[in-house]
Amino acid sequence: MKQSQLFYKSFKEAPSDEISQNAILLTRAGFIDKLGAGIYSFLPLGLRSLNKIENIIRQEMDAVGGQEILMPALHPKENWQQTGRWENFDALFRLKGPEDRDYALGATHEEIVVPLAKGLISSYKDLPLYLFQIQTKFRKEARAKSGLLRTREFRMKDLYSFHADQDDLDAYYEKAKEAYFKIYERCGLDEKTYLTLASGGTFSKYSHEFQTLAESGEDIIYICQNCDLAINHEIKQEHLICPECGGNEFKKEKAIEVGNIFKLGNKYSDPFGLKFKDKEGNENTVIMGCYGIGPTRILGTIAEISHDERGLIWPAEVSPFSIHLLVLGEGEKTRKNAEELYEKLIAEGADVLYDDRDISAGQKLVEADLIGIPTRIVVSEKTLAKKSAEIKNRTEEKTELVPISSIFDFLP
Repeated sequence: MKQSQLFYKSFKEAPSDEISQNAILLTRAGFIDKLGAGIYSFLPLGLRSLNKIENIIRQEMDAVGGQEILMPALHPKENWQQTGRWENFDALFRLKGPEDRDYALGATHEEIVVPLAKGLISSYKDLPLYLFQIQTKFRKEARAKSGLLRTREFRMKDLYSFHADQDDLDAYYEKAKEAYFKIYERCGLDEKTYLTLASGGTFSKYSHEFQTLAESGEDIIYICQNCDLAINHEIKQEHLICPECGGNEFKKEKAIEVGNIFKLGNKYSDPFGLKFKDKEGNENTVIMGCYGIGPTRILGTIAEISHDERGLIWPAEVSPFSIHLLVLGEGEKTRKNAEELYEKLIAEGADVLYDDRDISAGQKLVEADLIGIPTRIVVSEKTLAKKSAEIKNRTEEKTELVPISSIFDFLP
């Protein structure tokens, strides 16, 4: 992609109406644009990173047997009445449709996926079943002030699992934990992300959150210094010792919630009569689990914790591009060599943003750091004098001069 054709604009100053680092940096670097409180457009750079995060999630959900579907974002009132949540889900956006019918914008999808599954599940042979979607959600968030971390419109991956018995649910729940940590590892968050005990609600002693350490985090967690299990603030008073290892030393930290998983039991299958017949022909209630992770929240969390004073620092798998090629200088020979290198990189399948703009070298270098692509290559009259290009990793200060003829040997 040539940067001269890229739909974006960078800014030297922070936007006056943003206080969170993720919103400031992503706006300044031209990844997002704010339409209103908690409502953002994703520009090409931001959408490329968001798509990469969603593809990582898809791959890891596929690996644990998930089948992707896409459910409606517009929900009839009747589905929400069935579970009693039409009246008491405070964050639900409600609206009127034709013939004065009531609808909701999807904040979550239990009320939709259960009757959907009911049409397909009748026997033990139909179980277990794992359905997931990546969908735009809407919540009437009262405190939309943390950039992509607390919005009114956001992307969410919901995985719903359907089981014949508790043992099968428990086993799959452990697989889901492992899949989530693979997602965080690939997104560059694993070293700061902790499995965190939370209240389990009606049907299990605990649910689990995944919390990423961040100085700006709105959540408080307590990390066991013996086994690294964390406990969230709301249930810590019940646990003077770690329920996993018996340890009694905890470290208090601020964190951002980047995922959660629940054992739902029959909480949603009962209201919709979701049942199956076992081998003996007896009718039983299907039990469920649900597993949520927000791609836009992941993107915001990466920006929140992975940056320096110059700008963003993207982990390799979620960076909008893998290589940022800069041509410095206006000489015809310099530009020709840069263009040729760009074409070679593209031909080899490299994911390249080429800064071909007619602006100063200083501005190009500053914007490259702000955007934060992992590998920067510079072609200039100075490097060409040695038939070379300059390579620099975004996380390092040193640069390396390498021969253009063997540049692929030096790329990640």
